[in-house]
Amino acid sequence: MAFTPLHDRVVVRRTESEEKTSGGLIIPDSAKEKPAEGEVIAVGEGARKDSGELITPAVSTGDKVLFGKWSGTEITIDGEELLIMKESDIMGILA
Repeated sequence: MAFTPLHDRVVVRRTESEEKTSGGLIIPDSAKEKPAEGEVIAVGEGARKDSGELITPAVSTGDKVLFGKWSGTEITIDGEELLIMKESDIMGILA
């Protein structure tokens, strides 16, 4: 990928949602919600304090993260739909 996010921005690839419910019902595409879970594929260098000191990002490439339903901006890079968001939009790292 030829894209590097700036400052405290993060590029996330959404993970695919389940096709079936736990009871075995198939969920049609029109009823699916966009997943709020994804994998970090690129991280900026971090934000800066007023003093100019760099704040290292808490997430890194490859982390599985949970983010808000309406977080980020959808972008298309190399034909792939991705999200770019501020690190603060990420709610946590999934183990």
